[in-house]
Amino acid sequence: MQSRKFRVPQRKTQRRWRVPPALKRGDEVFEGLGLLDEVTGEKGLLLWQSLRDALLWAEAPEGDRAALFAADAERVRMAMLMAAAPAAELEEPLAALARMVGEPNTTSEEMVSLACRRVAQWADEQGLLTTALSFAQAAATVTPGDASTAYAVGKLARRRAEYARAETWFRRAIALARQIGDWPTYSQSFLGLGRLYIQRGNLPMARRFLVRAIRAAERNSLHDLQAMGLHDMFGVAVEAGRSTEARELARAAFEAYGPKSPGLLRLAQDVAYWWITEGYFARAVPVLRSLIPHLPQTSDRLMAFGNLARAAGSLGDREGFRDAWDACHDLLGHVAANEQAAQGLLDLAHGAASLTLWDKAETAAREALEIGSRRQEGKMRLTAEALLESVRHHRAVAARQQVPEQRSAQQPDELLAEDFVRSLSSTGVS
Repeated sequence: MQSRKFRVPQRKTQRRWRVPPALKRGDEVFEGLGLLDEVTGEKGLLLWQSLRDALLWAEAPEGDRAALFAADAERVRMAMLMAAAPAAELEEPLAALARMVGEPNTTSEEMVSLACRRVAQWADEQGLLTTALSFAQAAATVTPGDASTAYAVGKLARRRAEYARAETWFRRAIALARQIGDWPTYSQSFLGLGRLYIQRGNLPMARRFLVRAIRAAERNSLHDLQAMGLHDMFGVAVEAGRSTEARELARAAFEAYGPKSPGLLRLAQDVAYWWITEGYFARAVPVLRSLIPHLPQTSDRLMAFGNLARAAGSLGDREGFRDAWDACHDLLGHVAANEQAAQGLLDLAHGAASLTLWDKAETAAREALEIGSRRQEGKMRLTAEALLESVRHHRAVAARQQVPEQRSAQQPDELLAEDFVRSLSSTGVS
């Protein structure tokens, strides 16, 4: 069955571009304080000193760099490096930053920026988002005309729920990318703004930026980015309660990704979650079970197991719920799960409440509320508060009953579920 093609509105007017400044500080008292909270001891001190050196070098006029550091600065930094014994991935970039203080006039911006980006990548992989953001921002300060580096800062700031800082870096990346014709970063940065406004609950603004991201991707044959934009537009349609549009966008995103795209994994998870919220629990379960073996990231597995727990609880499957609950709690202690922890806990609370496991439901809902409040996620906080109130009074959670599912060629969602399972069962998706 062919779905109606989703058409993106076209822009009628031209826009003038200038590169705006970006916020470089959050609520920390001084630059790098969050890094020292996140990484302690000699390793933390080494990272903080390296960050400070890179920023000092980047912000100084080129002719003044020779006088920035003491004569024995490189020797001192190398001694700190040896004493701290950092991870192998950090040795080379930190050594490069140590050499920078000894040769400030001959060190290139590209080398310093690359070193900072490599430290940021390592920190991100370790779940140390404050450290990752600090070094990504240092890299962007070293190479202020690099659009992709600015985008990376915005992305990390958004993930840390520093929305004001994130927006300024995304807007800067858009302007820089527009000036130099870096269309992938241009489209990605609009996607970043769209996702930021989804997190903040401002759906009209999210839709506006996502439309621009898709339009830019279409113009420049950036098919993966076009698929990502359609995917995020699907999320906006779901949040706005536009089911027909959401169905069309889910199919459009599926086809845009193609059967072997890694983006298909996130789409399958999001569509399965939508079906759960609509009451189609039995439809979502096989998609989630096919999905989980393909998810190496802790945060993604947490979300999938949370969804599975919610669906199993709603179907009255106590054994399936218990297995998913245990799997979630094994993942919640991992630092990399922080970004998705609130939603995962909320799904556990829903599943427990459906099975009248009130103590489990209250514990999970309360923890979701605490995380949502700390991350300033307004919708999450309100949802968790409402669920917690229901659970505390041992009331049935306000959710749709399971919708009877008839296997028919006229059911587009049934066909999409089968397509997901077929694609996820193939060896091409990774």
